Amino acid sequence: MTEKILIIDFGSQFTQLIGRRLRELNVYCEIVPFNKIPKPDESVKGIILSGSPFSVRDINAPQVDLSEIKGKMPLMAICYGAQYLAKHFGGDVNASVAREYGRAMLTIDDSSCPLFSGIKSGSQVWMSHGDTITTLPTGAVPVASTGDIKNAAFRIAGEKTYAVQFHPEVYHTTEGSNILRNFAMNICGCTGDWTPDSFIETTVKDLKDKLGNDRVILGLSGGVDSTVAAVLLNKAIGANLYCIFVDNGLLRKDEFESVLHSYKDMGLNVIGVDAAERFMEGLRGVSDPELKRKAIGKTFIEVFDTESHKIENVSWLAQGTIYPDVIESVSVNGPSATIKSHHNVGGLPDYMKLKIVEPLRSLFKDEVRRVGRALGIRTELISRHPFPGPGLGIRVLGEINEEKLAILKEADAIFINSLRESGLYNEVWQAATILLPIKSVGVMGDERTYEYTIALRAVTSTDGMTADWVHLPYEFLAKVSNDIINKVKGVNRVVYDISSKPPATIEWE
Repeated sequence: MTEKILIIDFGSQFTQLIGRRLRELNVYCEIVPFNKIPKPDESVKGIILSGSPFSVRDINAPQVDLSEIKGKMPLMAICYGAQYLAKHFGGDVNASVAREYGRAMLTIDDSSCPLFSGIKSGSQVWMSHGDTITTLPTGAVPVASTGDIKNAAFRIAGEKTYAVQFHPEVYHTTEGSNILRNFAMNICGCTGDWTPDSFIETTVKDLKDKLGNDRVILGLSGGVDSTVAAVLLNKAIGANLYCIFVDNGLLRKDEFESVLHSYKDMGLNVIGVDAAERFMEGLRGVSDPELKRKAIGKTFIEVFDTESHKIENVSWLAQGTIYPDVIESVSVNGPSATIKSHHNVGGLPDYMKLKIVEPLRSLFKDEVRRVGRALGIRTELISRHPFPGPGLGIRVLGEINEEKLAILKEADAIFINSLRESGLYNEVWQAATILLPIKSVGVMGDERTYEYTIALRAVTSTDGMTADWVHLPYEFLAKVSNDIINKVKGVNRVVYDISSKPPATIEWE
């Protein structure tokens, strides 16, 4: 049983970063909403309470039952979590006279505290709170302070309970990773042995036990996630895995043929299906982004249902779902608004009698790549940029038709090939070309034109949860713009997207 730390999410924008920092320490962790906490079993070595956009003094502030946690296992409370401990266990929390947002210098007042073992007093931490703990909870011992906050950190005597009012998970807290290491390794006793090799060994064994001699179909896309999922499943069940690669007409230029070729020597049983016309028919007249995603997903399921019936005794559908897909599809406040629907998260229609297996569901994107390298998958496959399940269908803004799709494919090919030729491809997390649903006036030769605008997008990220735009060289952008306008009929203007996530998303739809 894999040891783990549970992170209880109160809705903080930094919750996923706690998970990322722990994973970087090779400590497995899971993020769970505060209102859906599983009963801790012997695999749970510790609990972390996240921050929150709420104040603990709010009427609708998130509440959590800690009766089976506090004092019974290691507990670390961050920001809102620390204030929650204070408020509900005998202390006081009030609006701060000196609200702290941003950098502060931490003075360690109790150097014997194991949470701060080896941490130098005076290091920088990151604050983000309007409330402050004015009276510590029962049994609390002050541990650290800042210039404005007396109780920046405390521990509970006789318990492995620790609390900090700053955010150790953000990069601006210079000793943050070491503080989390102290909690995970020294206090919780985690071994830090959750490596790509250990993940492969455990996952293959679990897949063998779960699937037995059952047959499984997997939708290959040519991307990192489905490729790694396929190789893991192949190691577990061999010839009982049937990989189906569907040409939905929304792939990049010539991608269907190139992807099939790339899998030729990997020992995978791959079936290519040309369903482009079927997808286009399902998208006619559809312009709303969410409806397009659903139309593409619906057709995808129908194609899979048809193909699965051609293979006898199939019991499972494998999917390349990864952890950010899961996180973005779940709200800590229940079934409220999500950022977007994910094509590979959730169940199947009743008529499709297949169970779902998701071997990568617990991994962030960069962890999938690490596992892929450990599996010996070729670099050109592992280094591929993420590509959305709906493909170019959400990069033609508004309604899709064959003309727009042809224009986008040509422009996209120029952009991606230029990144490769210029040695910039691996410096970019994800690159996209978007066809805007507007035309603008231009001049070519002596003629006035009225044609489409192409937007280029290139971002850096580690897991897709946050992203920043890439500062591509001006000379490179100028050449790509010139090539697209001169070589792609129907385009007379190219723009570059300089938005980060948040507030924007990586995709435009």
